[in-house]
Amino acid sequence: MKPSDYIIAVTESSFEYDVIAYSRQSPVIVDFWAEWCGPCKSLGPLLERLTQEAQGALRLAKVDVDANPNLALRFSVRSIPAVKAFRDGQMTAEFVGNQPEGRVRDFFRSLAPSQTDLMLEKALGLLDLQSWAEAEKAFRQFVAKTPGHPAALLGLSKCLLAQGRVADGRKILLEFPASKEYLDAEKLRPLADVLVRSALDDLESENLLDAAYARALSLIKRGKFEPAMDGLLDILRQDKRYRNGEPRRVILGVFEILGENNAITRQYRNELAMILF
Repeated sequence: MKPSDYIIAVTESSFEYDVIAYSRQSPVIVDFWAEWCGPCKSLGPLLERLTQEAQGALRLAKVDVDANPNLALRFSVRSIPAVKAFRDGQMTAEFVGNQPEGRVRDFFRSLAPSQTDLMLEKALGLLDLQSWAEAEKAFRQFVAKTPGHPAALLGLSKCLLAQGRVADGRKILLEFPASKEYLDAEKLRPLADVLVRSALDDLESENLLDAAYARALSLIKRGKFEPAMDGLLDILRQDKRYRNGEPRRVILGVFEILGENNAITRQYRNELAMILF
């Protein structure tokens, strides 16, 4: 599709083909406007710019209500600008009046994810698959285009911690931006702190629990989470107050890396609850 094809003028005779039929293969946003409409002159260029940014993920169809009154009547357009979205031959969303750019972007995003949205979705999918190195690469590509994005920074930190690059992962957490992901980042902090400290301190000793703890932390840094969980839970079975309950916080940090839906998280969360309560 050429850039000029993203935005078209639609008439009563072409609407069925250019909007209804076309929406079965790609979303179509219809802008009902008129030359005399002041707000249309503000909203129209924004719709066109966002359509170009979508790079063919959707089409913008512009309907002059003065020239096409039957279309305005058909779709109950009583005030303009009126924007309606079509997918699979049906109208699925709409708004009326000039809107802030952020809301219009959200409207577009709900219909067709941008390339950067898809990049983040790919990174999160690789994270769920525990493809740490590939997920790290995808998160870095996304962050390069969207610096400071909290979800991407959180995912990148998880990838780094899972690969044993604990200092880099911890640095992201120490500088984490205020956001809804902040509390999740805080759950990772104890794990990152312990792993960084373990790289500096020699935890090996004649104390069996200390030796077991050192082995568990080493396993985490090598991405071997299940045997690490076994070791940490065994420590808690023997002494729930070991190092002021630090193994529990480490385990919760691992859960945060793996995610709530991960089978390892579900299994070991139940075992942790049985030990503690």
